[in-house]
Amino acid sequence: MEDARGGEEENSMFETSHVLGALLASSPLLARAWDRCVAAADAAGGGGGGASPGFVHDGGEEGGSVYVAFSGVQAALSAAAAGCGADLFNPVGLRGDAAAARLFAPLVAAEPEDPAGGEPVAVQALALRGFLRLCGSPEFQMLLNQIRGKAVVFTGHSLGGAIAALVALHYLCTSSSSSTFAPAPPVLCVTFGSPLLGNDTLNRAILRERWAGNFCHVVSQHDVVPRLLFCPLNAVPAHIIIGMQLHQLPVRARRAAGVVATVTACMADTNQEALRQLIQEHAGAAAIEQKLATQETQGRSPYRPFGAYVLCSPGGAACVDNPTAAVQMLYATFAARCAPETGAASPEAAHSCYGELVLSIPQHLLLKRRLGATAITPAVSNYDAGISLALEASGITVEVMEAAPARQWLKTSKRAGQSPSLNCASLARRLGRITPCRAQIEWYKAAFDTNTGYYDAFKQRLSPKKFAKANMYRIKLGQFWDGVLSMLDTSQLPHDFHRRAKWVNAAHFYQLLVEPLDIADYHRSNLHRTRGSYIIHGRERRYELFDKWWKQRGFTGIATGDTSASTAARRSKFAGLTQDPCFWARVEEAREQTESAKSERNATVLAMMLECLHKFECHSSELVESKDVSIDVVAPQSSYSLWVKEWNELKLREEVRTILFQFQS
Repeated sequence: MEDARGGEEENSMFETSHVLGALLASSPLLARAWDRCVAAADAAGGGGGGASPGFVHDGGEEGGSVYVAFSGVQAALSAAAAGCGADLFNPVGLRGDAAAARLFAPLVAAEPEDPAGGEPVAVQALALRGFLRLCGSPEFQMLLNQIRGKAVVFTGHSLGGAIAALVALHYLCTSSSSSTFAPAPPVLCVTFGSPLLGNDTLNRAILRERWAGNFCHVVSQHDVVPRLLFCPLNAVPAHIIIGMQLHQLPVRARRAAGVVATVTACMADTNQEALRQLIQEHAGAAAIEQKLATQETQGRSPYRPFGAYVLCSPGGAACVDNPTAAVQMLYATFAARCAPETGAASPEAAHSCYGELVLSIPQHLLLKRRLGATAITPAVSNYDAGISLALEASGITVEVMEAAPARQWLKTSKRAGQSPSLNCASLARRLGRITPCRAQIEWYKAAFDTNTGYYDAFKQRLSPKKFAKANMYRIKLGQFWDGVLSMLDTSQLPHDFHRRAKWVNAAHFYQLLVEPLDIADYHRSNLHRTRGSYIIHGRERRYELFDKWWKQRGFTGIATGDTSASTAARRSKFAGLTQDPCFWARVEEAREQTESAKSERNATVLAMMLECLHKFECHSSELVESKDVSIDVVAPQSSYSLWVKEWNELKLREEVRTILFQFQS
């Protein structure tokens, strides 16, 4: 097979980072979003008169988007009043906070259930605190009702950007939960100079939900705030982020707030060069890793980017939507100084320059286009020229030391971003090749459906030749799906792979068809006696994951076919496959309990056995009556049919009838 990477480079005629950045910078989106951010800061400082609800919004022109801008001033003021403690930016797990777990339910549901399987979804404490305070206000609830169903742009500067991102995530969570089959709402979150918000688990959860494209983070070349949380949390000077936010207040408001003077004094005493070196060291360490998730490393910051990053300089804008590339370019642009001897702008100026950038970049692009029409360019590929333009737009010139690694990082990020999609396409072809194995097992099933049933035929090894073939195909299919999960575990497939209808449906069909054979093999080998119950001790990990995928299908609008409750109630004939994948394991346990109950003399133990058997009778009867089982379940010589006879005989005993009467009454 042709090398995928080589083929990709050959077909990559253009590099899109510069194109996307120029397109975004040339649109009125950024300028309008920044205008709303300025209005939010002014309102927070008392410019609008009266108490500020923490946000401003416009109604949007007819057919246009509604812009909602959030201010982080209230969060910064409360933090400053509390003394800018070191715990302000500690990560807070969403699952551990009852209110947050409810407001971000889909993200929490995507967490690894096993604590050893990864870190929980976590966000910084200060932003979450500001968001929860906002959520409790009646003005915010009125806002949500007003914008429901409309195209909306959430935006914010500095801490306001982090709060805006949480609002956007909450809006996406509630919209996806309330409407199963509706597409994601038209939502965009644009932040300016926002500090990092969450850990890498949050990034993966957002990717799984397909929401990464809803977030756009604008970062100027020398702004320390978006990069400061790459540092270990015990080394982060919290007063810098707080002070940067309060610096956006109008002068009169800063004078009125006594705590501002204290924070401003701390900022003035900060060694700017030491601050730059601190950020450069730790951002550089994160960039060189090439891999985002190293949470077990002692002393590392847990925070990582998500969504797209627009890296701005007076020379233009470049857009990267790969998280690894975002880390690397945040470092490279910050470390690159075109004229070191002149010194960089002050941290306050670099954090406040977004208004100038959104106005100057489109003019610069127009001027550059005119000059470029007559310029003679060297004979390079369009792809390499695009890389050069992206680096120049983000503020990295060819003379600086960071130019070479940054160029390589952009190339690598493009391959890393597309490789999972290429793997997915290749896997789809392999799925097509493995389909005949599934068809062979379906034929095996049809051969025994009417008499013994294919579960019992496989367990008893009836017709050895047919059994040998079915067993071989069972093993091949298991190897294929284990390989799929291995690729998913090692991030070789798209993050939302397990939410794509094609794969969820294929995995579910495979499970319903083949898991009964695995149960039969488990019991034929007497593993239930040496290991214990199949459901608890013998079930393969793939089946547990496929159960989870199928249960989560509603969040993505995957059609459930004839397994939905409304269709199941209207069945006129038995299902093609039994809808409870562990049905036969429950039948085996019921038969063992029925046999044990026949000789049980302890009334208390007998009552417990009969209660379990009665519950299974109700469960199985419901499945059979609604025809949610395959025809092989009710075959004359099937294990289920034999259990029904054994159970009915047991129920005729006087002491059993007495106990069962208590359950039914």
